[in-house]
Amino acid sequence: MRIRISHSIGYAYAEPARHITQILRLTPRDHDGQHVMSWRIEPTIDGRLRMTQDAFGNVVHTFSADGPIAEMAIRVEGLIETVDLAGIVRGVPERVPVDVFRRDTLLTTPDAALREFAEEVTRGDATPLSRMHALMEALHEKMPCIETGQRTGIGAAAAFAAGEGIPQDVAHVFMTCARHLDVPARYVSGYVAQSDALPHANGAHAWAEVHLEDFGWIGFDPANGLCPIDTHVRVAAGLDYADAAPVRGARKGGDGEALAVRVSARDAGARAANQ
Repeated sequence: MRIRISHSIGYAYAEPARHITQILRLTPRDHDGQHVMSWRIEPTIDGRLRMTQDAFGNVVHTFSADGPIAEMAIRVEGLIETVDLAGIVRGVPERVPVDVFRRDTLLTTPDAALREFAEEVTRGDATPLSRMHALMEALHEKMPCIETGQRTGIGAAAAFAAGEGIPQDVAHVFMTCARHLDVPARYVSGYVAQSDALPHANGAHAWAEVHLEDFGWIGFDPANGLCPIDTHVRVAAGLDYADAAPVRGARKGGDGEALAVRVSARDAGARAANQ
């Protein structure tokens, strides 16, 4: 599939900002399941844009600008070609030992309810792979995923207790349970192309990957109830959301911030083939 992505993150300030710095993890990398045909990040104001890589191998852009800044936006446009590998992740730069991803974080610390859930729903499955599928299916049924909108994640235990969560939270719950079962797990941010078959598509998304000895890394998308397919574009990964957040930043001044986000991820079809 060829997926055309358009992502705009706009800011307006009641009091102009004197300085802005943003850390952007918005650029996908090639691997066996996807090829980046074109990709562009374009701020709407003058500033300094520098590209590096973080400890996990994610592409990171740092954007900084001096004010006064009354409004600005970060605009992303790209075209990605994907293939369905049934969730198997190959060809991704692996800079961190697998065992690091057994570590709990503030967002993925289990409580008694999560530990009990993980053990109960996987008790009858004989292999690590079947246990992960059982966990995904049980979580997909038990914990409805709600649209992100202006919401922020609240962490695995709190979201599980609430009985629902945004994709970030659902991924954290899955990871927390997997780690409790002694399976390394990591957080993935990316996009999912519009699909009538998926309840959470056409936009930014989050899922998890687990490492199984016989298979390597495999993706699990509990919000959609399946392993990632050719609708999924993988962008960044880490121990939890904090390591793979699309945008994080700081500013001086800029009180009264208003945020506007627009995301589209669609099958480019014949239009892309003619370019």
